[in-house]
Amino acid sequence: MSQYFRIHPKNPQLRLIRQTADIIRSGGVIVYPTDSSYALGCQIGDKNALTKIRQIRRLPQNHNFTLVCRDLSELATYAKVDNSAYRLLRSNTPGAYTFLLPATREVPRRLVHPRKKTIGIRVPDNLICQALLEELAEPIMSSTLMLPGDKYPLSDPDEIREMLQHQVDLIVDGGYGGLEITTMISLETDSPQVIREGLGDIAPFVA
Repeated sequence: MSQYFRIHPKNPQLRLIRQTADIIRSGGVIVYPTDSSYALGCQIGDKNALTKIRQIRRLPQNHNFTLVCRDLSELATYAKVDNSAYRLLRSNTPGAYTFLLPATREVPRRLVHPRKKTIGIRVPDNLICQALLEELAEPIMSSTLMLPGDKYPLSDPDEIREMLQHQVDLIVDGGYGGLEITTMISLETDSPQVIREGLGDIAPFVA
């Protein structure tokens, strides 16, 4: 049975944020809110937690995982980025975007796209998420909470609890989530490419 924390979306309780961070550090898989939808998250290097997320979502081996970061100060550790790409990132974060970038060697191989060697980078505009990332002092390995066969992410915390309480270690209830996924932008080359259109406005990336 998973734990269940109701965290205020505008004034996150520090005690619950710290407990959430401890669960992640101890190998737990959590459900938590972002600025687009609810997501599954775990510690970057935890193989067992990652396997659990793959099983919940039935993900293929070439799935692009995302590192959810508190800000761009963590970027260079995990992704290779040139000046033009950095300017785009700086202008559009925090926000409902996932940026695909070449991964550095600091990213565990199991998280990297096996052929393209890329990693998703995300800086959400969500106070619960930001407080948790500040407490952790490292990114969260993350994947949208969309179950096999579903067209939209789960958004109702009560429904999430009913469906996943025996599969995850913690559910963070931050209120109803959104039904739109992030806009995915590839910054692998000099010209940005819109890979997936979602909540984030694509205008800054279209010539």
